[in-house]
Amino acid sequence: MRLVGLTGGIASGKSTVSNLFKASYIPVVDADLIARDVLKKGTRGWKKVVAAFGEEILLPSGEVDRPKLGQIVFSSPSKRQLLNKLLAPYISSGIFWEIVKLWAKGAKVIVLDIPLLFEAKLDKWTKPIIVVWVNPETQLKRLMERDGSNEEDAGNRVNAQMPLELKRSKADIVIDNNGSLDDLNEQFKKVLFEIKRPLTWAEFWRSRQGVVSVLSLILGVFVCKRFYNGS
Repeated sequence: MRLVGLTGGIASGKSTVSNLFKASYIPVVDADLIARDVLKKGTRGWKKVVAAFGEEILLPSGEVDRPKLGQIVFSSPSKRQLLNKLLAPYISSGIFWEIVKLWAKGAKVIVLDIPLLFEAKLDKWTKPIIVVWVNPETQLKRLMERDGSNEEDAGNRVNAQMPLELKRSKADIVIDNNGSLDDLNEQFKKVLFEIKRPLTWAEFWRSRQGVVSVLSLILGVFVCKRFYNGS
């Protein structure tokens, strides 16, 4: 099994590439979707976030007002770090469980769509690592057009993330998304061919070790939970 890391920056086009993988019948584990689940009303993640940020971040329904929470954390590095610290264990656990389920179904290639791939140190599980890159001017312009935000707010959101140039330097494959959708599709075809090629022996053993490590971690978490719950 090949675990492919997919990351980028806000408004870089990562989600578009992720959707191209899905359309090509490559299973994708989407960290953003998992993050939404761990923030649903009544979950442990929800309880920790509400306790830390207060009930003013809630909608009348009791669900987290995600745009409001986003404004809070993107304007304060310390609050952003706190939010990531609170949710990281639940998001990581969700990602691992999705990998295990897909592995059990016989998936040969799994794409991990994770915005904080490097920040969360999850890049060590993936090979190759794909970074969707745009230049700073294009990124800022697309973000302002997408969200209807002003330059200051858009700049705060961009600056809150690891610079795309740094991510680009850590990538095995870079998708340059400064051009048209046709250009993106042509690059994607080459990437798709690359990730579907047979594993080398080194990649095979690395992937086996990765799966075993994931399973061991999940088993350890499960045992610890049972121990501390006294059951």
